[in-house]
Amino acid sequence: MPITPEQRDEIDRLRAVTATTRRATVPALEDILYQPLEVLDHGFVRVVDYMGDDAAVVQAARVSYGKGTKKVSEDSGLIKYLMRHRHSTPFEMCEIKFHVKLPIFVARQWIRHRTANVNEYSARYSILDREFYVPAPQQLGAQAVVNRQGRGDVLEGEEAADVMRLLREDSERAYDHYEEMLNHREDGTVIDPTRQGLARELARMNLSLNYYTQWYWKVDLHNLLHFLSLRADAHAQYEIRVYADAMLDVVKRWVPAVYESFTEYRMGGAHLSRTGLDVVKRLLAGEPVTQEASGLSKREWRELMDQLGRSDS
Repeated sequence: MPITPEQRDEIDRLRAVTATTRRATVPALEDILYQPLEVLDHGFVRVVDYMGDDAAVVQAARVSYGKGTKKVSEDSGLIKYLMRHRHSTPFEMCEIKFHVKLPIFVARQWIRHRTANVNEYSARYSILDREFYVPAPQQLGAQAVVNRQGRGDVLEGEEAADVMRLLREDSERAYDHYEEMLNHREDGTVIDPTRQGLARELARMNLSLNYYTQWYWKVDLHNLLHFLSLRADAHAQYEIRVYADAMLDVVKRWVPAVYESFTEYRMGGAHLSRTGLDVVKRLLAGEPVTQEASGLSKREWRELMDQLGRSDS
């Protein structure tokens, strides 16, 4: 299950409390505050706190008092200007804190983004749950031939069934041995009173990377958008991309004007090199340009043609 009954009780208690504040709040984000947004088979993302809104970005850019007298359309235009010209500091004025439950191998990818404050569940002090990630059948991709870190065609038939069986059997067996070494069951009860059991900090090394961990992840808006630009991209690994997609929906609720500019200029835009821009100018001028004469490598040429919708060129 994504959340335990104890966590559900805590969420219900938190959502039952309403505070009066002079700070900026966002109703659309308040609607889902503390609520888990389910991801994968046992994971979730939930917002536990935030600071600032679209107006905070504008205020920081103008260094003005309050919201000022500018119209919403003018604020939106300023945010687009900031995003378009990569003026990042005003976006750093907003912060958000997530509680995330995710497979360990996803966490190891995620932690490479060294721009947030992180506090992770400790298996040195607590016993991990018997929860492990098993991909849906449609996510069982073979190794890609061209992309060494990606997936190819989906496995089918007996091969797919064998992979699913091995994943489940290995994960269950590893947890059985984890409990045996601890001499404690998942609920904390002792298995054999005559044995001491291995230290938790050692027993945990037997578990595989598909077991779930949890952490609190606090980040400013600028660094969150950078994370999402990489991890919500179609080229990102599926298992981290679905977390990024859930967080992108949170950003849409939290700072809709920032979300609009981000999806326009970052997610939906393209970055061109000097040589790539020169190729575009030549094409617009009606000049026939080939990869060999472009000054781009074959890979750069293919990527540029994909961006321009000229994949057959």
